[in-house]
Amino acid sequence: MIAIQNLHKSFGGVPVLKGASLDVQDKDVVALIGPSGEGKSVFLKHVAGLLRPDEGRVVFNGKDLCHMRHRELAALRGRFGFLFQNGALFDSMTVFENVAFPLREKTRLSEADIRTRVLGELEQVGLEGAEDKYPAQLSGGMAKRAALARALVRSPEIMLFDEPTTGLDPIIVHSIHALIAATHKRLGFGGIIVSHEIPEVFGFVQKVAVLHEGVIRFVGTPKEIFATRDSVVRDFIRGSLPKAEYRFSEPDPAESGAIEKGETPS
Repeated sequence: MIAIQNLHKSFGGVPVLKGASLDVQDKDVVALIGPSGEGKSVFLKHVAGLLRPDEGRVVFNGKDLCHMRHRELAALRGRFGFLFQNGALFDSMTVFENVAFPLREKTRLSEADIRTRVLGELEQVGLEGAEDKYPAQLSGGMAKRAALARALVRSPEIMLFDEPTTGLDPIIVHSIHALIAATHKRLGFGGIIVSHEIPEVFGFVQKVAVLHEGVIRFVGTPKEIFATRDSVVRDFIRGSLPKAEYRFSEPDPAESGAIEKGETPS
C-alpha cells in the first residue's frame, strides 16, 4: 500500500533521515519505534505529505506523493487520517463541530448526514453524550478519543498516529490502544503508529520497525523483534521494557523473516 524509499532529510544542514525505507502492506499497522530524537515524527510527516524529502520517494498505491501537484496531493490526503500527538482539537469548537469539520470542509454531505455520521463515530469511541462539550472540558483521554473520531470520520484507508498516548496515565494508555485495535478491526485501515509504549504497542500491530541513526534498522513481527540477533535493537528493547518483561529468546530460523541491517551477533 505504501512504499517509503530511501528518504533523506536535513534541517539546517543537520541530517535526520539518511536513507530510511519501509513498506506498509494493505491493512497492516506498523509500530515505528526507536530512541527519542531519531526523526520518527519527521518520517511520519513525510508519509502524510506534510514534508518533502531532500531525496527519496513516498509511493501510495503506485503514486509518488513527493511529486504531486497541490490539488492532487490534497485529494490524496483525504484518504488519510492523522492523529497528532496533542490531538490538535480546535478550542473554539465543540466536540461535535471538531469531528464534523472534515466532513463540512471536504464533502458535500447534508447536515443531517453529517450529524448521523458524527454521532455514530462518537458512539464508537465512547463519547456519546459529549458532543456539546468543548476541548477544555475534556480529560486527556476524552480529548484523544475526540481527535481519533475526527480522524476516522471519513473512513480513511491509511491512519497515521504520532505518539497518540503521550502524557496519559497507564490505564488510559491501555484504553486508547484497545480503541485503536478495535477501530482497525472495524475499518481495516493500514497505517503507522509512532510510539514509546513498549511492549504494549506490540499487542495490536502486525509489524514493528526500528528507526536508528536515520535508517530503518529492523522490520519484523512483534515476535521476531524479541528473537533478533541485532545487538542495537536488542539493547533498545531491553532498555525500554520493565525488567520483569524483558525476555529474549533465540530465533527459530524457520520463523525468522525479519529484515535486519547491520546485524551484529550477540
